[in-house]
Amino acid sequence: MKLYPAIDMKDGKCVRLKQGEFKDITVYCDEPWKVARYFEENGASFIHLVDLDGALKGHSVNEESIKRIVSEVNIPCELGGGIRTVRDIERVLSYGINRVIIGTKAVSSPEFVREAVEKFGSEKIVIGVDAKDGFVAVEGWEQLSDKTALSMCLTMKELGVKHIVYTDISKDGMLAGPNVAMTKKLTDETGLDIIASGGVSGAEDLRSLAAAGIKGAIIGKAIYENRINIRDAVREFENQC
Repeated sequence: MKLYPAIDMKDGKCVRLKQGEFKDITVYCDEPWKVARYFEENGASFIHLVDLDGALKGHSVNEESIKRIVSEVNIPCELGGGIRTVRDIERVLSYGINRVIIGTKAVSSPEFVREAVEKFGSEKIVIGVDAKDGFVAVEGWEQLSDKTALSMCLTMKELGVKHIVYTDISKDGMLAGPNVAMTKKLTDETGLDIIASGGVSGAEDLRSLAAAGIKGAIIGKAIYENRINIRDAVREFENQC
């Protein structure tokens, strides 16, 4: 199981939210590139980046921090938040980002996803499926759509998508455990690379995900709150790949 330590950025800083609420924010570091270097130095093989301002406003806000992160590490990074056009994808990839995560736009315009996969390849395009009460949320998690997580994943598969980041919003930033059952259901019923996001509180949660056959897990607050040692986690889970 691949691990994706996460760096969420707001106003150029490394932060964490609870359940996606912008009013409930904790700042962990003013220089997120230092966090990225720490991840790499401790064995991480991929970093998950989120431009929180971009997700809310629909355009990139933390470009300088993102560019700095990419320039300071030698491992691949994926980025989500505010990516709504082909030009956005081109710009982000030009920074040196390895994979681009599309969320809101994938819900409103599936044809955009098809175009992106055809133009950039399935290894460059990741779809973010963020769900609340079973339905996919959009616009920085501020609104709920009428699509279920499973129907969304199946639609994305038809469009050539291979990688999906699935977030249970109710779990995000709560250190209450991930939604293993739903992540397993999505993995089993789609055959896609479903990456679990939200709620990982310790190594036992990672063991539960791995035992369920989940392909990847994003870890955020548990690292920042010293509940997971990233070096130990990489040694235990990625070396099983």
